Amino acid sequence: MRTYRELFRVPEFTPLFTSSSLQFAGLTISGLALGTHIYEQTGSPLLSALAMFGPQLAQVLGATLLLSAADRLPPRGAMTALALVYAAATAAQAVPGMPVWGAFAILVCLGLLASVGGGVRFGLLNEILPRDGYLLGRSVVNMSAGAMQIGGFAVGGVLVAALSPRGTLLIAAAAFVLCAVLSRAGLGARAPRVAGRPSVAETWRVNGLLWSSRHRRVLYLALWLPNGLVVGAESQFVPYDPGRAGLLLALAALGMLTGDVLAGRVLPPAWRPRLGVPLLLLLAAPYLVFLARPPLAVAAVAVTVASAGFAASLVQQDRLMALTPDELSGQALGLHTSGMLTMQGVSAAVAGGIAELTSPGTAMAAMGALSVATTLALMPGLRAAGTAAADPAHDPAPRPPGGGGGGGARGREPGTEPAKAGPAEVRPRAPRAR
Repeated sequence: MRTYRELFRVPEFTPLFTSSSLQFAGLTISGLALGTHIYEQTGSPLLSALAMFGPQLAQVLGATLLLSAADRLPPRGAMTALALVYAAATAAQAVPGMPVWGAFAILVCLGLLASVGGGVRFGLLNEILPRDGYLLGRSVVNMSAGAMQIGGFAVGGVLVAALSPRGTLLIAAAAFVLCAVLSRAGLGARAPRVAGRPSVAETWRVNGLLWSSRHRRVLYLALWLPNGLVVGAESQFVPYDPGRAGLLLALAALGMLTGDVLAGRVLPPAWRPRLGVPLLLLLAAPYLVFLARPPLAVAAVAVTVASAGFAASLVQQDRLMALTPDELSGQALGLHTSGMLTMQGVSAAVAGGIAELTSPGTAMAAMGALSVATTLALMPGLRAAGTAAADPAHDPAPRPPGGGGGGGARGREPGTEPAKAGPAEVRPRAPRAR
């Protein structure tokens, strides 16, 4: 699958793409509105920032407690229900007299659910697309997320000024309702990928199995650490240049979109596996120039070029899916998303601490240097993981004795017999036909 036209011909991709775009738009608009509302009530920049980005940190709890639900719930029903919960919670935050502690309690709950929602959404994406279409499909969803963030902040700012923060929260709630309607009407009824009830014990068990493979471990670290450290550098755009921070953020989004288009659509498929490490280095190295506090033109070029390196995550996700059974793809991708967002929040705090002791430019350069060092340390493992992903049947990662996982025969090739095995093992799946 090489073209966007082929991608949108897949029957369920268009409703999934549209509902995901509305979800991203609703989250962006509601985050801006709530951050503004909290600031008006408290006058605290810290509480305002936590209102906008705090739910990311709550996702680590969801990843450790609830993530088994990503593969154990019917995708259509789960996406519809989660969108309605988001709508109700966002509307509740707009109720006059809602105390600050109540708004934050709702945010924590939404952060917990977000880890499950991401796993359900991207697990379904992996399920409805052919094996050679996942990278292209994920790149399009990433581009939509970036566009919705840019447009959402712009539209949200206008709505906040015109309607007030509470009125804007109600608009965001309506977007979540529409997302639920599209999910219900446009997606087909599918059984859960794995039988059984979601539970904390199952979440821990499957997370442990996903983490037990040396190749999956290094891929998760590559998806979490270099990316998160660079987002920490981006968190210093405002203190670095308050008057032009919006421009730098927009250029970062433009660079990210460009990288996703190049990796997902333009570059030949044979090139992509070789670009994982170079893209990670590209993502971080340009931030070293901020140590010298460059002029705006140089800073703008550095940020735009660097952000194209975020496309490295597409390469690593493609490898992760090649080494993960289909029936566990939702939890595997949910673990990736939750860990990535958590690392971004932690890195923003670390970068802020360094900036307090030195300067924003020094903090940005330091985060870039840490990201480069992390990538170089992971490089041998990434090469081995790439080799294993090209031939998952020969993945040398140690596995418990016995056979395949408890997810049934959904991931096997037609005409083969299901493995007779205990429930303790997660095996790499065979590549799908291209």
